[in-house]
Amino acid sequence: MSMQYIGLNEINGPLVVLDHVKNASFDEICELSLNDGTKRLGRIVEIQGEKVVIQVFEGTNGLSLKNTRTKLTGHPMEMPLSPEVLGRIFNGAGKPIDGLGAIYPEKFADINGKPLNPVSRTYPRNYIRTGISSIDALMTLIRGQKLPIFSGSGMSHNKLAVQIVRQAKIADDSGQKFGVVFAAMGVKNDVADYFRRSFEESGVLQKVVMFLNLSNDPIIERILTPRCALTTAEYLAYEHNMHVLVIMTDMTSYAEALREFSSSKGEIPGRKGYPGYLYSDLASLYERAGIVNGAEGSVTQIPILTMPNDDITHPVPDLTGYITEGQIVLDRTLDQTGVYPPISILPSLSRLMKDGIGEGYTRADHSALSNQLFAAYAKVADARSLASVIGEEELSPTDKLFITFGKMFEEHFLNQEFDENRTIDQTLDLGWDLLSLLPREALDRIDSTLLDRYYDPKRADRFKDIVKEH
Repeated sequence: MSMQYIGLNEINGPLVVLDHVKNASFDEICELSLNDGTKRLGRIVEIQGEKVVIQVFEGTNGLSLKNTRTKLTGHPMEMPLSPEVLGRIFNGAGKPIDGLGAIYPEKFADINGKPLNPVSRTYPRNYIRTGISSIDALMTLIRGQKLPIFSGSGMSHNKLAVQIVRQAKIADDSGQKFGVVFAAMGVKNDVADYFRRSFEESGVLQKVVMFLNLSNDPIIERILTPRCALTTAEYLAYEHNMHVLVIMTDMTSYAEALREFSSSKGEIPGRKGYPGYLYSDLASLYERAGIVNGAEGSVTQIPILTMPNDDITHPVPDLTGYITEGQIVLDRTLDQTGVYPPISILPSLSRLMKDGIGEGYTRADHSALSNQLFAAYAKVADARSLASVIGEEELSPTDKLFITFGKMFEEHFLNQEFDENRTIDQTLDLGWDLLSLLPREALDRIDSTLLDRYYDPKRADRFKDIVKEH
């Protein structure tokens, strides 16, 4: 028998307090009925004896202390799931907002996910091609990996997210299906329209599930958005054998919603006002990426977060870096010079790429080429530092070649058009073309067998005219 509780003890921001509640469960969904007949959903976020604190998704405006009727549903927040979710657009709480009607679910799943035995995980191998040279060659995205993008306010991370969604794919000969779950949190209306329009115009929407939480939506909904997205991804991966890429932007907006919610509960704040459980909360999201033993599908994550004041030691990027397997860092200087995507190579890495590239996955020379490009670009930074002290004219001939290599690398390897989709062979060949600008003896990270096969100074002829201009 379901019981209805009439009246509320207290209203505090997005929270309401109800007393004398029996048999309540943490995270249980409640239905609040108002005088005008409208209903709102909430979930139990704290229990103290028979007193419960309920988080109201749609906010508490218009709620009455005397006449609000509350009913406990007996289950946590659940996402309706069906293969029909592909090509659909939902709000942050998983309700359709594309005008195509409700989903006819084949099942409901708890958005908090199920505990996963670490022993049942399979080590991630093989890669997802993004068509972006700097990512594919130097910080390759591996299936089942969590690889965040660290950006800054006003930089082109939204544009990069759209390009990855449009171009990401797995090898055609695998015979497996690929899909994208895209979750936007706290975005403005024009940004949400940009995402929606870009996916529709490029024709990729039929393989994408979108969750849009706008900046004027309740913060409580923002806390649900990544959980709804990951539940959908797990369903498609483990029950329909799809390789699913989950892109979540912006995790800083999510963390700020969590901070606001924590503050309204009166919890003791941690660093910069964020709750002390921020690490475990982020881990509960990020650790839902991976491959389960026996499953044909996988869940791969690209969380995107903006670093306040470009500070990589800020709690959100700092804790994210501890949990995830590498990071892609965007550079404001490159962004201001017109390089797109403005990926800063030296602080970026993918810790799992070594086991998902090479022969049988990408190409046999990939690992050595990647190491050499990193090493060469590090020497570019040294040469530029030296040139800023003594002047470029006083540099040695080798250092001058590294300066030239750096300019060509940024203009032709890092920089590419928004609609330019490079294959892995095009990317690796371009890397060899650029390395051929340098003398062979400077390439100390590649063995002689690969050098004999790929290194040829004539490959750099395409850059000769550009080098003269510089």
